[in-house]
Amino acid sequence: MIALKSTNSKFTFYKIVFLSALLAISFHPLTAEVSAKCSEPVGQEAAKTKMNAFIDQLINSMTLEEKIGQLNQVGGSMADTGPINPVSAQGQEMKNGGVGAVLNIWGVDVVRNYQRFAVENSRLHIPLMFGLDVIHGMKTIFPIPLAQAASWNMTAIEKAERLAAVEATATGVNWVFAPMVDIARDPRWGRIAEGGGEDTYLSSQIAYARVKGFQGDDLSKNNTVAACAKHYVGYGAAIAGRDYNTVDMSLQLLHDVYLPPFKSAVDAGVATIMSAFNTLNGVPASGNSYLIRQVLKNEFGFYGFVDSDAGAILELMAHGYAADRADAGRLAINAGVDMDMGTGIYAGELAGLIKNGSVSEKTLDDAVRRILTVKYKLGLFDDPYRYCDKKKEKKDLLTAEHRTAAKDLARQSIVLLKNDQHILPISKNIRKIAVIGPLVDAKNDMLGCWSFTGDKKDAVSILDGIKSAVSPKTAVLYAKGCDVGSTSTGQFDDALKIAAEADLVVMAIGESGDMTGEAHSRADISIPGNQEELVRRIQATGKPLVILLANGRPLTIPWLAGNVSTLVETWFLGSEAGHAIADVLFGDYNPSGKLPVSFPVSVGQIPLYYSECSTGRPLAEDPGSIFRSRYIDSPNDALFPFGYGLSYTTFQYSNLKLSKPELTTDQTLEVSVDITNTGSRQGEEVAQLYIRDLCASVCQPVKVLKRFEKIALNPSETKTVTFRLQQEDLKFHNAEMKWVAEPGDFMIYVGGNSKEVLQASFKLL
Repeated sequence: MIALKSTNSKFTFYKIVFLSALLAISFHPLTAEVSAKCSEPVGQEAAKTKMNAFIDQLINSMTLEEKIGQLNQVGGSMADTGPINPVSAQGQEMKNGGVGAVLNIWGVDVVRNYQRFAVENSRLHIPLMFGLDVIHGMKTIFPIPLAQAASWNMTAIEKAERLAAVEATATGVNWVFAPMVDIARDPRWGRIAEGGGEDTYLSSQIAYARVKGFQGDDLSKNNTVAACAKHYVGYGAAIAGRDYNTVDMSLQLLHDVYLPPFKSAVDAGVATIMSAFNTLNGVPASGNSYLIRQVLKNEFGFYGFVDSDAGAILELMAHGYAADRADAGRLAINAGVDMDMGTGIYAGELAGLIKNGSVSEKTLDDAVRRILTVKYKLGLFDDPYRYCDKKKEKKDLLTAEHRTAAKDLARQSIVLLKNDQHILPISKNIRKIAVIGPLVDAKNDMLGCWSFTGDKKDAVSILDGIKSAVSPKTAVLYAKGCDVGSTSTGQFDDALKIAAEADLVVMAIGESGDMTGEAHSRADISIPGNQEELVRRIQATGKPLVILLANGRPLTIPWLAGNVSTLVETWFLGSEAGHAIADVLFGDYNPSGKLPVSFPVSVGQIPLYYSECSTGRPLAEDPGSIFRSRYIDSPNDALFPFGYGLSYTTFQYSNLKLSKPELTTDQTLEVSVDITNTGSRQGEEVAQLYIRDLCASVCQPVKVLKRFEKIALNPSETKTVTFRLQQEDLKFHNAEMKWVAEPGDFMIYVGGNSKEVLQASFKLL
C-alpha cells in the first residue's frame, strides 16, 4: 500500500491508493457463504444460531495476532477529536488483519478504499467498522443535545438521530460515538452541552430515544448505525467541573443517579459502550472490573462491546494505576474493555500478556466475539461495502426533509425565560428593528460544539432568520457591538446609533460555539467579555429590548434576569437556528421548551440541582434563622429551576387526584391533573410529576422526576393528564445496596416546573 498525503482547506489526511489490480472485489469463501445465507428467511432464534455458528467458525480459524487485531482501533486524521492523534491506519497492519476499526474518516470513496484494502488483503477478509463522533447531526446539524433535552419531546429527538444515521451512513460511517448519557450537574464542565442535563429520569428517556433513532429496528440496513453510549461512567461528575478530573461518589448515588441512563441505553439495544477517562472512587473507569464486568456485562446484560475513549487505556499510567503499557493493557482487558481506541497498547502488548498468563485467551476470545457480533449485525460480512453508496451520498445529505426536522426540533428547544412586558411575539410589520450582538451574524457559532462534519455556509444566522421573517417594509439594522470575549467598547457607538433609530432591539449574546464541549471547562460561567455592559448601554436608550442567549451550558446571569424584561434561551440550535429563532420571535411558533438543567445565581452554588437531599437544618423551616443551611451572600435556589419555561399563553393546573390513598405491590397508582390553557394562544405544556419519599433508610431527595407528558391545548381548553406509578418507581438502593421500595409516606408533586407544583400524598404499604 502507498500512503499519499492529501490536503485541502479543511483538513489533512492520508488516503490509501491501490494498485489497479486490487480494485476488483473478491470475497473470502466464508464471507460468500454468509452472504448467501443472510438472505434466507429465518426466525429470530435460527438467525441467532446461524450467527453464533459463523462467529465460532471464524474465531476458531483466527491466529492469536488476528484476534488481537480486532481489538485495535486506529484513526485517520480528517478530524482532531482527542488529546492524541490515534495510531495511523497503516497498510501492513490491515494486510495482516491487525486492525478492527477505524475512526475519524468519512466519505464513500475514502471509506471504500480502506475497507477494500482490509477485506481483500487480509487472510480472513474481516471487514472494518468506521466510527465517528456524530453528536448532533452529520451534515444537517441539529441543536446541541442539551438543547434537544429542553424540548422534552422523545419522538423529535429519536427522529433527529434517525436522520443523523441516514446522513452518517451516506458518507460511509457505520458506527457513531453517541449518545452521551452522562448526568451533568456542574455547568462549568464543558461537556454538559452533549448530554441530557441534570436529571436521571429525563436523561434515561433521552438515552433510549437516541439509541433507537441511531439503530432503528434493523442494524443490517444501510441507513442505520451502531450507537455507542458514553462515557461509562460518572464522567459528568468531575470534581470542580474540570474535564477529565477525578470523580468520587457513594455507590448509592452511582447506582441511583449516574448508571440508569446507561441501563436505559442497554435496554434500547445499544451496540457499543465507551468507557470513560475519569477515575471513580480511586479506580479509573477504563480499568474498573466492577463497573464493566460486574455491573454492565453481568447485571445489565450488555452483550455488545466496550470501546475505550481515545487514549484512555494509555492514561491508566498517568492516573498512577498502571506501571507501564503492558500493565495498562492487562488491567483494561481484564476489566472488560474490548477495544483500544488509538493507543496501540492491545496491538503491541496483548500477545505477550497472553503468553505469560496475565490475560487468558478466553478473555480475548470474549472480546473478539463481541466485536465480530456487532460487525455481523451491521451486515458487514454480507457486504463489506454496504455503506459505500455514491447515490446515497449525493441524495441523502442536507435534504429539505432533514432541514425541516432540524428546524422543528430547534423551535421546540427554545426556552422562554422572561416576557414580563409581553414584548414577544413581535409584529412582522414593525417599522424598524435593530439586531445587535456578536452572535447575530455568527453562522459557525450557531452549529455549536462537535459539529466538524457540518459547514457554516449551510447554517442560517439569527440575522438571516429575522430578515426572512419580517415584512418587506421592515428595515432591519445590524451592528455587531462587540466580540464575544472582548473588553473593548470600540464598536459600541455603532450599536447605540442603530438602537436609537429602531422601534425595538433584539440582542444575541452569550458564548461562542467553541466555548463548550470536550476540554472546554470554564471556572467563570458568566457572559464573557463586555457583552453585558453593551446590554446595559442599549437598555439605557429606553427602547423595547429582547435578549437572546446563545450558549452550551447554564450561565450565571443574575443582572440580566433582574433587569431585562424579555429573555430567551436559544442555546446553539444548528443549521436552522436563525429560522427557528425567528419563528419564536415573530409568533409563528409558541415556545414550549423547559430547562433540563438548573441555572445558578452564582458559580458558588455549583453543583446545583433540584433533586438535592434535605439537610438537618433546611432553610425552608426557618428562613429567618442564621443557623440554617444557607449562604450569607446568595439565595439557595436556582435563578431558573429545572423544568422551567414560559409560553405566549398561560396554563393552570387544578384538581390533582390520586386513584387511591395507599399503594401495594403489583398495584398501580393513577395520578390525574387538569391543565387549562388560560391564555389566548394555542400552546404546548410539559406536565411534570415528581415524588418524595418522606422517610427512608437512606435519605432521599426532596423531589425526583418520575413522569412527564407534553400536551397541546387550544385557548380555554382543559385536558386531564393521567400518570401511572408502580412500586418499581419508588425503589432505591439501600445501605446494603439492595434495590428496595420501603413502606411509608410519599408526596406527589405535579406542575409545569420543579418549583411551582400542586401536591398530594399517599402511603406505600
